[in-house]
Amino acid sequence: MQQDINSSNHQIAKHQMTAKLVDSLYTEAMLLADEARSYFDQYRHSDDVPAFLSVSFSCESLKVTTRLMHVIAWLLNQKAYFAGEFETEKSAFNFAEKEKKNAPPHFDLGHAAPSDEAVIVQFPQEAQSIITSSIDLYNRLSRLSDQLAGAIVAENRPAPHLMVEKLRSSF
Repeated sequence: MQQDINSSNHQIAKHQMTAKLVDSLYTEAMLLADEARSYFDQYRHSDDVPAFLSVSFSCESLKVTTRLMHVIAWLLNQKAYFAGEFETEKSAFNFAEKEKKNAPPHFDLGHAAPSDEAVIVQFPQEAQSIITSSIDLYNRLSRLSDQLAGAIVAENRPAPHLMVEKLRSSF
C-alpha cells in the first residue's frame, strides 16, 4: 500500500516538473530579481526610508536577494538536469545520502531566512509586494523540491526498508 502511494507520488512529481515549467519559473525569478535589484538600489539611495527602518530595510533586501539567488540556482540545476548534465535521478542520488538529510544537488533548494511580518508591514507597498512575491516563489519551489526529493527517496529505498515499512503498516 505505502509503495503504491510512493509510486503515485513519484509519478505526480515527474509530471509536475517539466522543462517548460522550469523555463517559466526561471523567467519569473529573473524578472523578480531584476525588479528587486532596481527597487532596493533606487530606494536605498533615497531619503524616503525613515532612519529607524533603514537597517531593517537593508536586512529585508538581503533576505529577498538570498531567497531569489537560491531559487535561480535551483532552477539552473533543473535546467542542467533536463539538458542531461546529470546522468539520471538514481545516479545523482543514493539512499544513504538522503538518510543524512543531504538531497541530490538538483533537488536541494537551500535555506532562506524568514522575513518578519511585523517589519514588512512598515515598508512601502512596492517593497512589501516584492518581498511577498519572493517568499511566494521560494515557498512554491520549496514544496516542489521536497516533493521531488521525496519521490526519489521512495523510489530508491532498499528492499529491506520497504519490507519493514510494509510490516509496520500492517499492524
